[in-house]
Amino acid sequence: MTVEQILSEFLLSKEDLEEVMRRMRREMERGLRVETHNEASVKMLPTYVRSTPEGSEVGDFLALDLGGTNFRVMLVKVGEDEERGWKVETKHHMYSIPEDTMTGTAEMLFDYIAGCISDFLDKHNLKHKKLPLGFTFSFPVRHEDLDKGILLNWTKGFKASGAEGNNVVGLLRDAIKRRGDFEMDVVAMVNDTVATMISCYYEDHSCEVGMIVGTGCNACYMEEMRKVELVEGEEGRMCVNTEWGAFGDNGELEDFRLEYDRVIDETSLNPGHQL
Repeated sequence: MTVEQILSEFLLSKEDLEEVMRRMRREMERGLRVETHNEASVKMLPTYVRSTPEGSEVGDFLALDLGGTNFRVMLVKVGEDEERGWKVETKHHMYSIPEDTMTGTAEMLFDYIAGCISDFLDKHNLKHKKLPLGFTFSFPVRHEDLDKGILLNWTKGFKASGAEGNNVVGLLRDAIKRRGDFEMDVVAMVNDTVATMISCYYEDHSCEVGMIVGTGCNACYMEEMRKVELVEGEEGRMCVNTEWGAFGDNGELEDFRLEYDRVIDETSLNPGHQL
């Protein structure tokens, strides 16, 4: 078999792509509805982010980004700019997460995160400040408020025990408290797609969709509240985290999968998920 013949197996016709699109849209609609949400592969999770930035967000903030093998801590300074409305300056440091920390316990993982924060604060002489902190946490979470979210399941090679089913912000606050050498005001936890959408809004006020193509692939968008049945109220809008990386978990893509897909899936940490 030639290389061209093997590669041809990966090509989808326009009709195939349109069929995948129809199936994904059906799962997205099922994810938004109360009666079908639990069975839907695309969960369409409410984020409790009810608007895009409106101009009052100025000051110093600490940002955390956990979503892959690297963990990032960032100092964000937001000020007013006469021409563009906002002026954003950042300083950041990247920390590599050891594999045994990714697959150990939740306490190990969040203690490591707290240690990275402490190191960053030392480097920038910020230990004396209690800054508002935003946590970008790029895993499936069921939000109960902007600063409270339950981890549904790990993805992307993470397997830390004792985290699934627990409040992620609570795990972070506990780790900071155990360390005891700094204080932070954890005000929000969002998905990386949401953080991308909001940060892009500073450049383009028409931005209402965020998409990530990296270790995983996911998207969010602003939805009318009347369609977000998992949250009470019909007025206004809310950002929805699609978690479309799980599309296919219920067999929707079975007739498109190849032998290579099956081998990779069977040897992964979470077989049958994030196909």
